[in-house]
Amino acid sequence: MIDIRFEIVPPAHHDTAVVAVYEDNVLSAAASELNRENGSIFTSYLEKQSAFQGKSGQTLVIPAGKDSPYHHFMLWGLGKSEQPDSDALETAGGKLSLALKALKSRTVCLFAPDAPAKAEGHHMEWSEIVCRTLSGLQLRSYEFKKYKTPKDDDDDQALLETVTVISAKDTELAATFESHNAVCEGVFWARNLVNEPPNVLYPESFAQMIKDDLKPLGVEVEIFDEKKMEKLGFHAHLAVGKGSERQPRAVIMRWNGTDNKDKEADKPLAFVGKGVTFDTGGISIKPSAGMEDMKLDMGGAATVVGLMKTLALRKANVDVVGIVGLAENMPSRNAYRPSDIIDSLSGKTIEVLNTDAEGRLVLADCLSYVQNTYDPRLVVDLATLTGAMMVALGCEYCGTFVNDDDFWAKLEAASSESNEKLWRMPLDKAYKKEMESSVADLRNMGNGRFAGACTAAGFLEHFVDEDRVWAHMDIAGTAWISKDSAICPKPGTGFGVRVLNTLIARFYE
Repeated sequence: MIDIRFEIVPPAHHDTAVVAVYEDNVLSAAASELNRENGSIFTSYLEKQSAFQGKSGQTLVIPAGKDSPYHHFMLWGLGKSEQPDSDALETAGGKLSLALKALKSRTVCLFAPDAPAKAEGHHMEWSEIVCRTLSGLQLRSYEFKKYKTPKDDDDDQALLETVTVISAKDTELAATFESHNAVCEGVFWARNLVNEPPNVLYPESFAQMIKDDLKPLGVEVEIFDEKKMEKLGFHAHLAVGKGSERQPRAVIMRWNGTDNKDKEADKPLAFVGKGVTFDTGGISIKPSAGMEDMKLDMGGAATVVGLMKTLALRKANVDVVGIVGLAENMPSRNAYRPSDIIDSLSGKTIEVLNTDAEGRLVLADCLSYVQNTYDPRLVVDLATLTGAMMVALGCEYCGTFVNDDDFWAKLEAASSESNEKLWRMPLDKAYKKEMESSVADLRNMGNGRFAGACTAAGFLEHFVDEDRVWAHMDIAGTAWISKDSAICPKPGTGFGVRVLNTLIARFYE
């Protein structure tokens, strides 16, 4: 991650000085001052060109003079100064990150932009505006090159290392950015996990990574091996992993951030993640084309552990329990089969119609365990669960099934604030009914290919206690991307960390 610092006085020497320019090339106060100190260099350049107009995310590089402490000046467009938009601010930060990388800057001095005039209905504080751009810069700086052998002429030798933000209110900015950076760290870890190859990330190694990373931060971590899971009744979860030599794991994480004595308030929030570290489809094997993407089928678990890291880093004033179900779905002589009837931790029996509908089996046992053990105030599960969700919403929105209108209102507000898009999908008794079996209590597939995401949610609903506030987030379209976005290189996105952290910070602390 980039080391982002805050100072009042610019350091003696940095590669690049970045100053904000608003739409129609209106210089910020810092840009005006540097322009004056350097013989009107900015206004002279701007008068001789027309491409750069201070629009959001635009950049213009100007060589610095020989007596300057910088090699380059970079004019950075932030669009309309009076109406900042959080998504546009993050995008502008992401574009700045790419521009600095292209310039091969290693140390950057960024002069904080002015406090804008507040438009009607707009309440974003100045420090938040600045930190949104810094979050975009930080998030877009992410790279996963763990397995790339460095070359002498590799661009990695010129990676951006330090950004020093200059402002008279350096302390205020530093305090605001602390929580933003904690979110970025959680997102980066989630991305790292999703991007790891399956020969490195499998249930046992994933569980150990969680323990090694979270325990030093004060998160309680408990790992259930296959023997413990068998004893506790994780039969559906274990069935998914039967075909692999690498045995399943369940990992329970607890962040105890409060000393609440109030009985209701003391109940934790619960987050459940699907962690199928590789999904061949099992006996119902997937087509070979595209199967390499199935290392990404643990995106829900990655989000949950990334969220737990963020909460610990920012010392969130809330009690949270996270559980991730880890398994590898492989075909073998030991694998579970279509037409098998398996038990579950809840006591309900399940007819297996398709072994590629495995994530819901893992989630079912984890949902039952976390409710029985911790009686949480609410439960949110996340999973790359269905291709049907991608057909419905593509990669822009995360389909979200919620059984409580008030809770949906909170999730929708958190979505708007975090810029991670959620779209409410229908929970209906018809979908739940469709998942009942004629030979067992339930079956793991609906009647056909239609409404596949809805019937999957209907299956999970059978494992949610009556009157329990619950949301199911199908992140199949948002957990990874096939082309780079404004703030994320492909493929792993870490989707969900930001929106859930915002949900917690805004409504439960």
